[in-house]
Amino acid sequence: MENSFSEKKMLGVIGGMGPLATKLFYEMIIEKTDAKTDQDNVDMLILSDASMPDRTGAILSGVTGPVRDRMLRDANILKNAGCSAVAVTCNTAHYFVDMIEEEADIKFIHMIRETAKELQKKFEGKRVAILATDGTIKTELYQREMIKYGVEPYAPPEEIQKKVMHTIYGLIKQNKPADWKLWDSIEIGCLDGGCDGAVLACTELSVVRKQLSLSKSFYVDPMEVLAEKCLEFCGVR
Repeated sequence: MENSFSEKKMLGVIGGMGPLATKLFYEMIIEKTDAKTDQDNVDMLILSDASMPDRTGAILSGVTGPVRDRMLRDANILKNAGCSAVAVTCNTAHYFVDMIEEEADIKFIHMIRETAKELQKKFEGKRVAILATDGTIKTELYQREMIKYGVEPYAPPEEIQKKVMHTIYGLIKQNKPADWKLWDSIEIGCLDGGCDGAVLACTELSVVRKQLSLSKSFYVDPMEVLAEKCLEFCGVR
């Protein structure tokens, strides 16, 4: 049998931010692949860089160099290992992806840009809440892209944002289950803000979506969008 290894695209993943989200991303890739054999699946290298400094902490403190340099190092490891493109399973980390994208000399399948395109299809002309870390909110990563595609971004008020951060850092990153009552109050806050939907703009919130079976009509999950785009790039859709 002819060896087609060189003809198949290999996907690189910079993960570990956090590990549960990376695990969920791999599950999404597998579940969304119409595979009849092992060989029908995507070839992947997952670099679970759990030692990556906290992205929100770096942004809020202004000490961004260590994260930027480590992201570039990881991208180069994956490129040199034969990957054709890189996916990053952390929304906030895309602040640093934007810094290194050209220098890394490898294609990034950009979760935020791709999600903004999907939001346009579903919510153009409507208001959508951004549920994310303080770092993602501060850098306006989603706000800028959503405005480009005709979607009105809504950053939650402080009391709701604190609940989102607790869900991310106090629950999911500590391997604790999502709190339905807490999440219900977050959703009510979005509705009270006049939102027609919400984007789960932190990969820990992708874990919440699965645990709580959140509605796909109201919520858009960027990690699910990323998985779809990775499969398209690898030619298995």
